[in-house]
Amino acid sequence: MNVLITDDSAAVRKILRRVIQQTELPLGNIYEAADGLEALRCLRFNTVNLILSDINMPNMDGLQLLRKLKRNAEFRHIPVIMITTEGGQAKVLEAVQLGAAGYVRKPFNSEQIQKKLQDLI
Repeated sequence: MNVLITDDSAAVRKILRRVIQQTELPLGNIYEAADGLEALRCLRFNTVNLILSDINMPNMDGLQLLRKLKRNAEFRHIPVIMITTEGGQAKVLEAVQLGAAGYVRKPFNSEQIQKKLQDLI
């Protein structure tokens, strides 16, 4: 399983990478992107089976990325878990309506991420 972590914070990407590597999932490559535009570039050249994406990012945010993915026949099947600091429900509900497979609120712990990943498999 190849995973793409999309977050504008290098520290959060590093934490998520570590958490994913600690799961018992059959992992392949773990790719990283700092925003939605980088994520789309990564998807053009790599096979990805799961995306963890922040909502709030520069250039192209997570909701814009999710919209583009779900409109593209090549990528719409990839489950996307949104990672968010959003306190309100509006953006989280929008993500779910757009087709997100789930979400986790920041700050998160490794058990929350692992549980979401296990639920998808």
